Amino acid sequence: MGIKSFLASRKNQQKVTADVPLKVSDYMTTKLITFKSEEQIEKVIDSLIKHRISGGPVVNEKNELIGIISEGDCIKQINESRYHNLPMENNTVEKCMVKNVETIDGNMNIFDAASKFLESKRRRFPIVENGKLVGQISQKDILKAAMKLKGHTWR
Repeated sequence: MGIKSFLASRKNQQKVTADVPLKVSDYMTTKLITFKSEEQIEKVIDSLIKHRISGGPVVNEKNELIGIISEGDCIKQINESRYHNLPMENNTVEKCMVKNVETIDGNMNIFDAASKFLESKRRRFPIVENGKLVGQISQKDILKAAMKLKGHTWR
């Protein structure tokens, strides 16, 4: 006597095809608000508020990534200036930015990028190609990608 399966056939199941974009470069933001190392922190804070972003890449004149500045970095500067009763006019991005920036490859699978976000506790990753900043992927971009892929892979 043979073994019977109690699982019914899976009808209407869609498969992921080659035309479904799965790479980080398909979902990354390419029109970025960037900052220069010599900019004053107050100007950065104004930009963060105006554009409703939580941070951005810092680039040099060749569009090479040299750091990242975030709301948290700005808050640290405000706190230190207030604590030491110092003016903020002298504070530049270069003094506050994170210089050791972790990047990801634009060819990375979107789900691998999601795992990297979970491991690192970062809100954004810049994408660099040939030494130049070409884009940035955020946690929100990953969520948008997941919702687009939902119809192709999830039920």
